[in-house]
Amino acid sequence: MSDFPFEPRVPAMTATLARWTTVCLFLFTPVTAESQVVAELDAYWAELSRTVADGDYEGYARLYHPDAVLVSLGSQSSYPIAQALAGWKQGFLDTQAGNAEAGVAFRFTQRLHDETTAHETGMFRYTFTPADGTPGVALVHFESLLVRKDGEWLMVMEYQQAAATDEEWQAAR
Repeated sequence: MSDFPFEPRVPAMTATLARWTTVCLFLFTPVTAESQVVAELDAYWAELSRTVADGDYEGYARLYHPDAVLVSLGSQSSYPIAQALAGWKQGFLDTQAGNAEAGVAFRFTQRLHDETTAHETGMFRYTFTPADGTPGVALVHFESLLVRKDGEWLMVMEYQQAAATDEEWQAAR
C-alpha cells in the first residue's frame, strides 16, 4: 500500500501524453512544412540579394531556370532571361571590380506556394551607384514564378510591372 491517498497511474498518464503528442504532431506538421518552404524562399531571395551586392554574375544567373522568361511592362515585351542577363552583366562586373555599388531588397504582398512551386508578388528596391557617384534607385512592383528542381528554387518567370511608391514599399512586409 502506498502512503499516497491514491495510486499513481503512471502508465495511464504516459498513454495520455503519447496521445497528445501524436495529436500535436498531426496538427502542427503542416505548419512546419509551410514554414520550411517560406524559410527556403526567404533564403532564395537573400541569396539573390547577396549576388547583386557582391557582383556575383554567375551566382545570380544560377538562380534562374535556363528557360526562364523576363516580362517587362516598361518595355512592353517578354524575352528569355539569358537576354536580360546579358544586358545586366556589365553592372555585375562593375560591382565585382569595386567600380560600382549595387543592392536589391524585396518585400512581398502575397506569397503562394506548395513544396515545389511558388508565386511571389511584391516589390523590389534596386540601388546602383556607378563610379561617378550618381546613385539610382528603382522601386518596382513584380511577380515571380519559381519551381523547386533537384532541391533548389529556380525562378522561371520574372514579371517587372509598374514603378512602386515609397508608401507602397513601406506598407509591404
